[in-house]
Amino acid sequence: MPSSSAIIHTIIIPEVPFISQSILLFFFLLLLRRKYENMYVIGDRPAPTPRSACSSSSDDDYNDNCQITIDNSENILKVLKKLWQEQSMCDIFLKVGNKQYGAHRFILCATSDVFQAMLMNSAWSEWKESHIELQELQICENVFYTFLEYFYTGKILITHTNVMPILALADKYLVKSLTRMCTMYMCRHIPHAAYHNQLSSWLQYSNICGHERILNCCRNYFKWNFEAVANTSDYSNFDCDTFINIIHANDIVVHNEIMLYNCIVRWLDLQRIKLGNTEDSLKMYINLVESVMMYVRFPMMTPRELADLLLSPLIKQHKDFFLDRMAIGMKYHSSEYSEELHPYYEKEGHLFTPRLYTSESYSASLNIENFWDIQSYHTSTFVFSSHLSAADHESHKMSEWVVELYPKGVHFKKCLWIVWQGTLEVPEEILRTVRLSLTCRDSPVPDEMRVKVSVLIYGVQGGVEHVMEVIERVHHFTPQHKILNIDDLLPFHELNTKASLQPVHETPYLIGPTKDQLKLNIVITPIK
Repeated sequence: MPSSSAIIHTIIIPEVPFISQSILLFFFLLLLRRKYENMYVIGDRPAPTPRSACSSSSDDDYNDNCQITIDNSENILKVLKKLWQEQSMCDIFLKVGNKQYGAHRFILCATSDVFQAMLMNSAWSEWKESHIELQELQICENVFYTFLEYFYTGKILITHTNVMPILALADKYLVKSLTRMCTMYMCRHIPHAAYHNQLSSWLQYSNICGHERILNCCRNYFKWNFEAVANTSDYSNFDCDTFINIIHANDIVVHNEIMLYNCIVRWLDLQRIKLGNTEDSLKMYINLVESVMMYVRFPMMTPRELADLLLSPLIKQHKDFFLDRMAIGMKYHSSEYSEELHPYYEKEGHLFTPRLYTSESYSASLNIENFWDIQSYHTSTFVFSSHLSAADHESHKMSEWVVELYPKGVHFKKCLWIVWQGTLEVPEEILRTVRLSLTCRDSPVPDEMRVKVSVLIYGVQGGVEHVMEVIERVHHFTPQHKILNIDDLLPFHELNTKASLQPVHETPYLIGPTKDQLKLNIVITPIK
């Protein structure tokens, strides 16, 4: 058989324009390539190759384009992991504390923006060095091996005990993917951290480093579970600014204001122990008491509670300050001094705003037992009363409420609507939502029925029962608008799973020993 070059020399090309000759030559070369390299011209379809009986290829691997995707990423990761484990071909060594770790410049630079600048930018003194000493905190030294291992494997074990130093290293060396994972972990495991006395450190670190998502989650947990946090040994570790930021909030969940006062007194006692007994520390303590107690809402205490406080040792020691603050509360409860309170309403209006009190005066508990056994579109109805004012001279003003809870969707049956024009058929409708419907039973007086409705949603994380979320609505009840509907109170699909998964499915919204209890609290506070 002659060679391809010999064939080309024996071809006679007719006298045609130059462009036509080029086209003919192009197609001729394609034919040669097809013959001698077993490749097909675009548009040709190869005959199907018979497959052996033992072939394991799937139909997806075999197609008309003769293409196959090869995924060797798992093997590549194994190679990188082996490089790390065997410390082979290392071109840089990092000394951290008393330990030295071999690594590879291209791995460090590809994963960390700081290492990339340090090892590739001539402005850094380390860029040519093969041995670099890094200064780390002791807690970061303990996890540095785990931190570096993530560079090679993409895997890391995060727990409530090591997430803080790992996040600190990820922040310092700008390992963004690891920062995202630590942030996500911390936001989801705050109850577990609080139970293990780490809430203060998480909150303070996120505040300093600007992790707003973690910061907000920590603050919310503190506010919504204030009494639980106050009973931990970590309670004394919250600094003054953080503590004031919390107690200044309207959405603290607490039994009543006197309970909050007692929790604050306990925090002050713990701070006094830390400050010592020197003359300077005593002055600091006096300033601390006044700075913190400014945010206690004495008008929200009953006259009896205010009278009992006069016997408190703390109030006896700081009599001048406390008597002025308590006098505001006594005047609030008496209608004779309403004019004298106007300056306080303007300067310190928060003193007259109820928090999220779980006492019977403002709140009712909504519990559904045996959740998995109730039928679709089931309705649970609760009736309770609440005060429309915290003032003692208005204690007779109350309202009765009806709460209807639809935890498994809302079903409107087909019905007929009779109007003066005739009869209209209203079709059936199903809403896949968790709805809470609140109805004012009384005839609302417009000026007195503007309220804030708060729903406290309980859940479990890491075995810790806590208030997971607070849903708030401000509503003005009138004779024409006596009903408030809150839809999507909980994620419908998270709470309601397929029958085949019940009750195996773990949802954080169900509590109790057998995880079949839905627990809510509704709090209604007047707004004036």
